[in-house]
Amino acid sequence: MSPDSLLPLLTRIADALERLAPPASVPLDLTAADAFVWHTEPDRLEPVPAVNRVDIVLLQGVERQRDTLLENTRRFAAGYPANNALLWGARGTGKSSLVKSVHALLCQERPGELVLVEIHREDIPTLPRLLTRLKGETRRFILFCDDLSFDHDDAHYKSLKAVLDGGIEGRPENVVFYATSNRRHLMPREMIDNERSTAINPGEAVEEKVSLSDRFGLWLGFHNCDQDTYFAMIEGYARHFGLEIPLDQLRAEAVEWSVTRGSRSGRVAWQFIQDLAGRLGKPLR
Repeated sequence: MSPDSLLPLLTRIADALERLAPPASVPLDLTAADAFVWHTEPDRLEPVPAVNRVDIVLLQGVERQRDTLLENTRRFAAGYPANNALLWGARGTGKSSLVKSVHALLCQERPGELVLVEIHREDIPTLPRLLTRLKGETRRFILFCDDLSFDHDDAHYKSLKAVLDGGIEGRPENVVFYATSNRRHLMPREMIDNERSTAINPGEAVEEKVSLSDRFGLWLGFHNCDQDTYFAMIEGYARHFGLEIPLDQLRAEAVEWSVTRGSRSGRVAWQFIQDLAGRLGKPLR
C-alpha cells in the first residue's frame, strides 16, 4: 500500500486510541466555594455555591452530639489533631444536618479555611485519588459521606478501611472523614451473624466486618426523640420563620402529623413546618 492510502487508516486508528484514552483531569480550583461534590469519570470537584442546610440553633434534642462534633471540628480547623467521626442512629434525627450546620458555623468563625467535600458511597473506591488531589493544599477538608452502609458481597468497605487508617503514607493531616449511617457497624446485622455461623473461625470473621467502624475515633449516636423534644423542634422552627399560629393549635397539628407518619424526628418536624408554611402562605427564608 502506498503512503497516501495508509494515511486515512492511520488517522482512524489514532482517533480510536484517543477515544479510548482516559479523559484529562479537570483543573482543581479550591477557591471557587466552601463546599464541593466529588464526581468521577472524569475526576472533578464540582463547587456548591449554596449548601442545603439549616441553622445550627434550630437543631433540637442533639445538644451533646452537636457540642462534641463542633469541638472536634474546631480543633481540626485550627490545625490540631482531630478524629474521623461516625454519626449513626435512627433515620431523620439530624445526622447529616448537623455535619452541614457545623461546617457552616466554622466557615463563619474561620472564613476560607474549611471545605466540605461530599463523596457518594459508590465512589468510595476513588478516595485515594481524591486524597492525592487534596494533599498539600493549604485549606482543610471534611470528607463527608451521607448514609454510608455496605451490603452483602460489597467489598468497598475494605477500601475505606485502608483510607481511614491512612495506609503506608498516612491520612493527609488536612483531611478528616465524617460519615452518617443508620447502622452502628455500617453493615446489616444478619451479615455479621452469617459470618459468625458459617466461618471456620467465627471470631476472626466478625472482627473483619466490624473493624471498619473502629476506624472512626468519634462515635455519635442519634435516637428517636420524645414528644417534648419534638414540640421544641416545631416551636423553634415556627419562631424562626415567623409562622403565627396559636401554640395549642400548633401542637395539636404537629401531633396529628407525627401520627400519620408513624414517628417523631427532626425530619418529620421539618416536613410539618413546610406543610404549615405552605398553608399559611409564608416562605421559609
